[in-house]
Amino acid sequence: MVSMRIALRYFFSRKSHNAVNVISFVSMAGVAVATMAIVCVLSVFNGFSDLAHSRISLFDPQLKVEPAHGKIIVNADSVAAVISDIDGVAMSVPSVSEQALAMYGGRQMPIKLMGVTDDYQSVTGINNTVIDGRFALSDCFYGSAAVISVGTAMRLGTYAGAPDVMSLYVPRRLGKINPANPMAAFRSDSVGVAGVFEVNQSDHDAETVIVSLDVARRLLDMDHEASSVDVALESGADENKVRQAIVEATGCGFTVKNRLEQEEESLRMISIEKWITFVMLAFILLIASFNVISTLSMLIIEKKDNMATLRALGARSSMIRGIFMREGWIISAIGGVTGLLLGVGLCVLQQTFGLIRLGGDAAKLSVTAYPVRVEAYDILSVVFLVVCVGWIISWITSRFAVR
Repeated sequence: MVSMRIALRYFFSRKSHNAVNVISFVSMAGVAVATMAIVCVLSVFNGFSDLAHSRISLFDPQLKVEPAHGKIIVNADSVAAVISDIDGVAMSVPSVSEQALAMYGGRQMPIKLMGVTDDYQSVTGINNTVIDGRFALSDCFYGSAAVISVGTAMRLGTYAGAPDVMSLYVPRRLGKINPANPMAAFRSDSVGVAGVFEVNQSDHDAETVIVSLDVARRLLDMDHEASSVDVALESGADENKVRQAIVEATGCGFTVKNRLEQEEESLRMISIEKWITFVMLAFILLIASFNVISTLSMLIIEKKDNMATLRALGARSSMIRGIFMREGWIISAIGGVTGLLLGVGLCVLQQTFGLIRLGGDAAKLSVTAYPVRVEAYDILSVVFLVVCVGWIISWITSRFAVR
């Protein structure tokens, strides 16, 4: 096309005013930097999402059976026994999860109390997340023991093998409450701290305390009840087939969740944060692209005589607009492609060499460098964004050319 050839000639030819060349370079650099930032940030979010997926298996069972209505499975031990007989199931154990209050050394905080059996470390990889002490739910000195999250340990000021016991308080589920004796409305127990774990997931690391199933049931006035039944599969078992078999065996009163569904809210939050950040960076790209308006405006002024000549030769207004629209596209395209290449290149270097490190004690971190992963869908989204922004800016500026 004639308008494209003229636009390319305008772009590569020397300008009579050096400021036009400088502003053109600044415009391309602004688009390139903004594009590079978008690619890098989206890739970092992908990396943290992958990290979250990899850490799921360390805390969550492969399948979790929960009541479809309410919070309690009344006959949890029987349900666990039925599930254990299903082909492909290696182990199924009941577990309890409820809110409670923990106190240690004059400090207190609300916690998520989990009651599990000793086999829980075989159902999940929780024992691989212990950073202090060991995974043990009983102790020869204290009798009952707990494994607490790193956030709980920091807020209560305790640690594995601490000399004092940690007190747990849970509101009574059964019986009458005496207003004259408020403490009688709570059931309490004391446990030693056997270990501290960290799974790098804020909802688990912040306020979780794991105790034995017997302790949790005693605190919650439970007999054979549980909040869920956690299931581990045999090696090589088909998860979907086993899941369907569990649904058929337990009936419609239960829901069966895989690991992704168990952490659906956390993973959704990562995705939401990622695309909110994308929108914010898109505005930065739009602002950076306004430099293109300055470039095209100065180019229009410089090429005023050329436009008059083109008009004298019979060029229509649409052709003149097309020249400067394509000029804006060229500037945006070069900046966008440069930014994409730089962004992908930096991500590859980060993946290979881990150039940017996470702060903190490396011995206590599961990853020492920012995790990144470049995704084709993200690249296409960035390309679409650059094309749209470039078109809008070029269209706006080309209106001035006709005037």
